[in-house]
Amino acid sequence: MEVDKAAVVAQLQEVKRKSGKTHGQIAAEIGLTNVYVGQLLRRQAQLQPGSAAALRAALPDLTDALVEEMMRPPMRSYDPRLVQEPTIYRLNEALMHFGESIKDIINEDFGDGIMSAIDFFCSIDKVKGVDGKERVVITFDGKFLPYTEQKTEHMVSRLKLQ
Repeated sequence: MEVDKAAVVAQLQEVKRKSGKTHGQIAAEIGLTNVYVGQLLRRQAQLQPGSAAALRAALPDLTDALVEEMMRPPMRSYDPRLVQEPTIYRLNEALMHFGESIKDIINEDFGDGIMSAIDFFCSIDKVKGVDGKERVVITFDGKFLPYTEQKTEHMVSRLKLQ
């Protein structure tokens, strides 16, 4: 039987709300990043067995059924209407505005390749700027994935198996 992702996410968000804890507080209790906790609670990441007990301790209202569901590979997706939400719109705008320079610097420092969004860590921090005002710091920490030259001699599916 297919599980209704929206219903599960609603239940997970209610468990978090009832706990009174922030993503950062939960993250500190279980040793994960605050964004990864957010991904878990939105069914965008899979809860690993080694973190399940700590998450249950941090969020005691989690049911066995919710934990079991969280441990299944999620259907990672997004609602295309999200870009209309101002915070997400601004993040998208920032990446579009700075994207070419970011790509240039990645290529300059690492070579021809990309940053992984799978072998990836993300966190959000709050700091005080030099003017004393609060600032948002978003850290993307992704493995570098170089593009490879596609030589037929390295293509396993083309090798003659003997």
